[in-house]
Amino acid sequence: MKRSAVATAAFSLSVVLSTLALSGARDADAAAVAGKAQTVSVVDSLGLLEKAVKSDSSKFDNLYRLGVMLMDRDRSQDAIKVLTKAVTLRPKDTKTLVNLGAAYDANGTPNPAQAYYREALKVAPGDSVAGCRLAQSLHASGRTGEAIDLLRKIVHEKPGSYCAYFTLGVAFADAGIYADAVRMWKKVIALSPQSPEAISASESIEVLERYVKSQ
Repeated sequence: MKRSAVATAAFSLSVVLSTLALSGARDADAAAVAGKAQTVSVVDSLGLLEKAVKSDSSKFDNLYRLGVMLMDRDRSQDAIKVLTKAVTLRPKDTKTLVNLGAAYDANGTPNPAQAYYREALKVAPGDSVAGCRLAQSLHASGRTGEAIDLLRKIVHEKPGSYCAYFTLGVAFADAGIYADAVRMWKKVIALSPQSPEAISASESIEVLERYVKSQ
């Protein structure tokens, strides 16, 4: 079965939302959408940070923050370059490894993305964010069986991992197993009703239910 429109939309959004949830450094970008003044401030901050890193690329915090901001501005190739430098400085920093993987995914190169997610899991085997991102990447590259197995392992070990339930819902929707998709998304809402994934899950349920009724 071809990927349904609702599942494709849900997956795309889940990638963005999971990436946004990885770091508090993204709060500035989230706030920027509130108005023009904040947007200008974020742009100015990005420019200043780029200048600071160009002048001195040995400071991890600046590299990490710049990499995250570049991803928020859809500059995945630039983010890859910056975050690669950050990983060189702190090769076992889980957030940086996951964000670098996300940058590769955004750039359309899943193999290195998955390698960095796996590296993050070596550092922190129980990291559900790294696991969810790996599963999302596997699913997007057509390796759905592996993705589902990984997600089931995550929810078995961490029953409160709502990102895993969200991605399971996407995989089920793609496979046309709509009842299970809705069940997974409702689990997300029950576990973390205020999370971005819960908002997306609620919207996905509405879209999917309309789609099913129209058939």
